[in-house]
Amino acid sequence: MSVLVPLVVLVPLVGAMVVAVLPARARPAVTIVALVLTGVVVGVLAGGMASTGPVRTELAGWAPPLGIALVADGPSVVMLALSSIVVLAAAVAGTIDGRLIGSASFWPLVGAATAAVNGVFVAGDLFSIYVLLELLTLAAVGLVALGGEKATAPALRYLFVAVVGSLFYLLAVALIYGATGTIDLALAAERLPDGALAAAVVALVAVGMAAKMALFPLHSWLPVAHPAAPAAVSALLSALVIKASLFVLWRVFSQLAPATGVAPLLGTALAAAGAAGVVWGGVMALRRDRLKTVIAYSTVAQVGYLVLMLPLLGSVAGADAAWSGGIVLAVAHGLAKAAMFLAAGVLVVGYGGDRLEGLHGALARMPLTVATIGVAGVSLAGLPPALGFVGKWQLLQASLAEGSWWLVAVLLVGGLLTFAYTGRMIAAIFNVPGEEPPPLREKPRRGLAAVPFVLAAMSVVLGLFPGPVVDLLVGSLPTGGPSW
Repeated sequence: MSVLVPLVVLVPLVGAMVVAVLPARARPAVTIVALVLTGVVVGVLAGGMASTGPVRTELAGWAPPLGIALVADGPSVVMLALSSIVVLAAAVAGTIDGRLIGSASFWPLVGAATAAVNGVFVAGDLFSIYVLLELLTLAAVGLVALGGEKATAPALRYLFVAVVGSLFYLLAVALIYGATGTIDLALAAERLPDGALAAAVVALVAVGMAAKMALFPLHSWLPVAHPAAPAAVSALLSALVIKASLFVLWRVFSQLAPATGVAPLLGTALAAAGAAGVVWGGVMALRRDRLKTVIAYSTVAQVGYLVLMLPLLGSVAGADAAWSGGIVLAVAHGLAKAAMFLAAGVLVVGYGGDRLEGLHGALARMPLTVATIGVAGVSLAGLPPALGFVGKWQLLQASLAEGSWWLVAVLLVGGLLTFAYTGRMIAAIFNVPGEEPPPLREKPRRGLAAVPFVLAAMSVVLGLFPGPVVDLLVGSLPTGGPSW
């Protein structure tokens, strides 16, 4: 099984290099083949883990303290599966209609981004994470820039924020190596002494990753990048690119925070920022009049949910539920937001724009696309039977077990806001039965609307049958229980 772990990075990376030298017409097919092969590898890893447990390998025989370690465990395999599904959906949508991807440069860039995201999910040493995050930044900035001249400034803003976040992270890596003599995350967790240095390391990583994942108040790059980027790129940014930084924050916090006595304070501070983001993003989504901007601010709100579990990781009763609930919620968010952005792209193709007042009558003209937005909104709001409900329910249980009533309030208020702005989007594209809606500017190509609908439907199916996902996450908290 260990020989398969590097393939989740190498297959899409080699595919990207091959695609870069191919004619434009051959790029979609080769990219999709590489993505399907990557998905098969992930499936085999998931099946093998069910019987053998986590898999670890050191590349070229380089063992810690300075080796290049790759680790496939429950959380990483779950996130790898999300990556395979979302990237494949974006690629299929781009194959059907090239306007959703901007240009043929999308194909090598999406391969590089997939390799980087997958690498972050399995990286076991801190410096490899840094290298992969930088590769992801370069690929993601290039993808945003595919939106044309209007996307140049947002792409540069994202580049600046991402590079600054990387510098914070790199400084933390240097401090860890200076104090422990290793860059292996698991070994550093054993050697890092309690004190101000450990607190500084966790704080630096938290700030750096918060900037990259658009955690409030370091979110300003995201609401301008999403509307400027092509629809498929927005889907990847929201569903996967920000998840890579989130995953690093989860890993570092869960393994290194126990080395410092200020871990509860740091966790609470991050959760407070997340709570503010839930409210701010929801309110701003209600006030915007462009569909992609509404969905972009929804991402700001949803990112806030994904850090609420951090102060609960020290709970005796709720740590495991908080850990698995947060990861399940990340998967639900990835599926729902990819579906929403791709659906928005389909509406733009049909109506020539994304202003809400210009989408009146879409319910009659494009019912499958409207259904996609509605189902995805149900999952984001955490309503049954969607997967978002499963994740929020676990977080609610952990919050109640810890007595953190303010987190319960945030989850409930955030759900109401999500329901409100989803309802606003549906109302704008609704038409009264019997009314003759305005005609489409262009009828989308056959099968295009089905791609985002499949993603939204998956969030419901996984909500009805969450066992396979939850089973992979049970007992996967790196510290093995209470952290502080």
